[in-house]
Amino acid sequence: MIGILGGMGTQAGLDFCNKLAILYRGRIDQEYPLFILYNKSNIPGRPESIGVHTGNLSIKNKNLKKQKKYSLVLKSLVDGCKILKKSKCKFIVIPCNTAHYWYDDLIKKINLPIINMPKEVYNFTKKNCKKKSDIGLLATEGTLKTGVYNKFFDKDFKLIYPNKNLQKNSVNQAIRLVKMGNVKAANKVIKKAIDYLMKKNCKKIILGCTELPIAIFAFKSFKTIKSSKIFLDPNLILANATMKKYKR
Repeated sequence: MIGILGGMGTQAGLDFCNKLAILYRGRIDQEYPLFILYNKSNIPGRPESIGVHTGNLSIKNKNLKKQKKYSLVLKSLVDGCKILKKSKCKFIVIPCNTAHYWYDDLIKKINLPIINMPKEVYNFTKKNCKKKSDIGLLATEGTLKTGVYNKFFDKDFKLIYPNKNLQKNSVNQAIRLVKMGNVKAANKVIKKAIDYLMKKNCKKIILGCTELPIAIFAFKSFKTIKSSKIFLDPNLILANATMKKYKR
């Protein structure tokens, strides 16, 4: 059984489940994958896009306040994973990019495999793009500052980001609007950041916050999402990686 630790945000977790079901649609109910979604929406604020500057929040940081904040989020993630483990899940996925900043410490505390979303996006990109290609990254400030994508991409690709103004008024705003349920407005707002990266001749654009595919593809068919030649949807890539592991 697949364990899904969601709630970061709630719509992103539901989007992942929907993609999982559509990608591997059964002819009858019994042919769909078995999974449990734990919508743990009470995880303390990750370094999300809404003006929270991350810096270095790791346990190694000497700042006690930052240590405490890091540890509170880690404990909540661990508690969520333990519930999924008790529910007999064989492995766990977390449809939230920023949460993967805690991945290395989390995996040490949970005796269960956790698929690494940014790593899966990197593996997919490596198969579909030439080395040294310019790859756009739209993400929360937390994801950008913690370097969860840089960790994998910097050795083979050049990541391109929106400027500070677009990050604040296009990317952050679009993410906030999706969380508020105003997807139509988010769809309009995110276009400026996309246009900027397209003008930079990015070969691909990573939608590195799980709210962004909702903003961009909300009014398009699933076929369009799946066949997109420019956008990399981490939830979609994670869903495929999840089913490969599930079928083993």
